[in-house]
Amino acid sequence: MRRIQIRARAIGIAAIVASIGCAASAPAPASPPHEQTVPEAIYEELQPVALKNCTLKRFGSRNDGGYLMCENLVDGVRSAYSYGIDTEDNWGCDVSREYKVPVHQYDCFTEHRPTCDGGTFVFHDECVGPKAETIKGQPFDSVTNQIAKNGDAGKPLLVKMDVEGAEWDSLMATPDEVLDRFVQLPMELHGTSERRFVETIRKLKKTFYVVNLHFNNWACTTAAPPLLSTAYQVLLVNKRYAVVDEKAPKPAPSSPLNAPDARERPECQPAPLEK
Repeated sequence: MRRIQIRARAIGIAAIVASIGCAASAPAPASPPHEQTVPEAIYEELQPVALKNCTLKRFGSRNDGGYLMCENLVDGVRSAYSYGIDTEDNWGCDVSREYKVPVHQYDCFTEHRPTCDGGTFVFHDECVGPKAETIKGQPFDSVTNQIAKNGDAGKPLLVKMDVEGAEWDSLMATPDEVLDRFVQLPMELHGTSERRFVETIRKLKKTFYVVNLHFNNWACTTAAPPLLSTAYQVLLVNKRYAVVDEKAPKPAPSSPLNAPDARERPECQPAPLEK
């Protein structure tokens, strides 16, 4: 994937005075440095690294609703959390069946209750947010409180999040010691324009490595370069479990397991790095 292109500062060139006897003028003042935009900062922060000890596998749907994870980095996981359900939770079903753990599902905006043959779902008619509150009649609570209410505080967890923009405040409000219990965090991020998005990503990167980045082609855009969509999926892997391959290309190339969310629409992914 392309790296962020940062414009270099312009260098002033002294003007040459044509008339005899006149001294050369002073150098023109340098142009101000390019100030990094929010989309540039987001893109730079989300450049993925390759891991030595990660075997990537797609969990969930072949297209929209599927997420990449390191299938081998799940030692000790006791529960999984699936934030944002809508009508299905194929990710949760794959995780529950493969790792034999219950999946706690959170969504206060759907009447659907997905089922999973061979897996265990526990549905909570509640949404995630930065704190416990009721908004327009719908119940919200924090990640920390929800995990504690299920008796999972301090346990290794898998967490998936696709909550249409609520992820930023929810994760920023989650203490680092709670985030550190997440073994892996596949999620979809939404938005391109707010500085708090960058701050949230930097907070998360204290605990996690970014291992995958894929743009959702339902929301392709040319309005926020170098971001190519207003929705983008990432895989975050806890640094306590991951081993970075320092000899691998940086950023890591996109995995062939990534797939378009909308099958019939053209993709909007970065051009591959030149060899």
